[in-house]
Amino acid sequence: QTGQLMVRATDDVEKVRLFIGQGLLQLVGAIILLVGTMIILFSTNAQLAWAAIPVLPVALVLFMFFGMISQPLFLKVQQKLSALNTILQENLAGIKVIKAFTREAQEQVKFKKSADDVLNQQLTVTRIFVFLFPLVFLIANLGQASTLYFGGRQMIGGTLTLGEWQEFSLYLIYLFIIFEILDAKNDVVDKANALTLPSVKGNVKFEDVTFRYFGGGDPVLKNVTFEAKKGETVALLGATGSGKTTIINLLPRFYDPTQGKITIDGNDLLDVTLDSLRSQIGIVLQETNLFSGTIRDNIAFGKPETSMDEVIAASKAAAAHDFITSFTQGYDTPVGERGTTLSGGQKQRIAIARALLLDPHILILDDSTSSVDLQTEAVIQKALDRLMKGRTSFVIAQRISTVINADQILVLDKGEIVARGKHEDLMEDSPIYAEIYNSQLVSDAKAEEAVAILEAVK
Repeated sequence: QTGQLMVRATDDVEKVRLFIGQGLLQLVGAIILLVGTMIILFSTNAQLAWAAIPVLPVALVLFMFFGMISQPLFLKVQQKLSALNTILQENLAGIKVIKAFTREAQEQVKFKKSADDVLNQQLTVTRIFVFLFPLVFLIANLGQASTLYFGGRQMIGGTLTLGEWQEFSLYLIYLFIIFEILDAKNDVVDKANALTLPSVKGNVKFEDVTFRYFGGGDPVLKNVTFEAKKGETVALLGATGSGKTTIINLLPRFYDPTQGKITIDGNDLLDVTLDSLRSQIGIVLQETNLFSGTIRDNIAFGKPETSMDEVIAASKAAAAHDFITSFTQGYDTPVGERGTTLSGGQKQRIAIARALLLDPHILILDDSTSSVDLQTEAVIQKALDRLMKGRTSFVIAQRISTVINADQILVLDKGEIVARGKHEDLMEDSPIYAEIYNSQLVSDAKAEEAVAILEAVK
């Protein structure tokens, strides 16, 4: 998994670097020191050396035993660190989905549990160290005690001077010696007195909204004002960088406006809690984020306590039930990391089912289906039409049918609304809309005709 590969490329590689850069050099130095010290000890006083040396094999055996015990424990630390990093990577990659379905608290619990597993495993290793090192020092001190006993006898007998004994003791000590991420706060947070947003009808209003991304610069949106009434579909059109994505990011408060006000049913979004706002907005993006787990888990992501009957009902409405039941494990089928085991169309229908399960009154859609074939596109479009029915919908429109059927079309250019209205009116009154329509959307007409033919044949 990506998170595990990240650990391999960072933490594991760093440990290899430390071993080669420090550990290997220390090992070579330790061997030289060991051999040199042994030669000096025996040349200085062979009798004392033989008295102290028997302690050394005991220490070496102890270290070998420690290695046998600690190696599997260190392996488990790395495995648990990989699991923690996988959760972190998935949460960061799918942050918008997590925010949109108000799953921050649950994902934090999952992350905390994995972090605690890493901590507990590291504590287990630390306990081994806590036991080992006092034992090693005890054995070293036994060697020193042996030296004191035999050296004392030699000094009393007049065969060893105090200076010679001190020299021997110092070399004996050499022998046994061998052995920024800051707590950043989110820029979008609940006010101290934020209220819970009541069940919404779906009347959305942007009032003179201007937005700059953090760090300043030119505004991405400039004095945007429009109103979407309950049940209306608002299509957003414009070139890349025109501000379409910014509008749909401001609605669930992934960002807050720099100036101006956004309201739902008259409630200023800055005055309500994030959870109560996002739990009433359904989001289906062009890039579908799925998480490791089963198909059922992903459909019920925003409402994990839901019943299986509700999951199946949402899947049928999203035209996903048939392909799900064709799998051997059905709704218990693992989707793989980010849905790698599913096709683009299958992932998108699971995302639609996930949004349907919340039964939201406000929808945000990027209805691009460029990555799927015509027949799958027709199925997805039917599911999207079903999803939008009776709901206030904001659509980054890339299909001719979406634009033609929209109750209101907003044409954006360099962060400003340069035209608005219905398709027929804009074709007559807005040259920029006519240009976008002809250059971006008319080419889809043939594809939609082909889809209609396929449906008729079917």
